[in-house]
Amino acid sequence: MAWHDNLTKRKKTGGKKRAYRTKRVHEQGRHPVETALGETKRKKVEGRARIEKVKLVKAEMVNVSDPATGRTERLKILDVVRNPAKAEYNRRGVITKGTIIRTEKGLAKIISRPGQDGALNAVVEEE
Repeated sequence: MAWHDNLTKRKKTGGKKRAYRTKRVHEQGRHPVETALGETKRKKVEGRARIEKVKLVKAEMVNVSDPATGRTERLKILDVVRNPAKAEYNRRGVITKGTIIRTEKGLAKIISRPGQDGALNAVVEEE
């Protein structure tokens, strides 16, 4: 949240600023959910105003759309080919938006944010 940054800063005179309130539970930072390959597992997290977020911890299936035909199929993920987000994610096989995966029908690119919205959607990758 934006208001955190002023809590620890100092005044122009060098004096410390007094925090006007403490952090709230809905404002807390969390570690990112790094979706891995495996038997589907979801995690529920409570957000602000009791809104429940679903995060995808592990996944084995993906919804793959083919823009040419307009069809969407639910396919099994065979392998994580490449993750351009981070070299570490590439090594570990973490699935994030932009990851290239191998399915039963060929390569696909992830277009959803599995750690944010709990769904795994992809489009057919042109080879």
